[in-house]
Amino acid sequence: MSLAVDVWKNLGAFTVDARFDCTDGITALFGKSGAGKTSIIQMMAGLIRPQRGRIEIDGQAVFDSAQGINVPPDRRRIGYVFQDARLFPHMNVRRNLEYGRRRRGASDASPDFGEVVDVLGIGNLLDRRTHLLSGGERQRVAIGRPLLSA
Repeated sequence: MSLAVDVWKNLGAFTVDARFDCTDGITALFGKSGAGKTSIIQMMAGLIRPQRGRIEIDGQAVFDSAQGINVPPDRRRIGYVFQDARLFPHMNVRRNLEYGRRRRGASDASPDFGEVVDVLGIGNLLDRRTHLLSGGERQRVAIGRPLLSA
């Protein structure tokens, strides 16, 4: 997946002004606390709308202020794991993991459920309610949900 970001937004206490390109592989966004890392990621995911700029995923614009493009978050094919996990409390782990996949529909390119569960080491948690999970277990389940909905 390739990603091209050129965004600007005034957030009151500070302004986010970011430009970068990413190609296939692992990319890290790092900086001091309060520098705008989370805001940039939320703009990429479509959770915050930049005031101006452009965001492209695999060459397709998902946001372009000049052309009036703003693709909804659920159609951007970007997984986002909130810092506080945000699992559905009325569902067990299995149903939390399956939620995004059911909404999007599994495709040949979608990761295998069992493989994701094995990699994250959460097979023994599938029938457990989310309020009974440790903090680390919650984070691993939260990571699995966007992986399975990709």
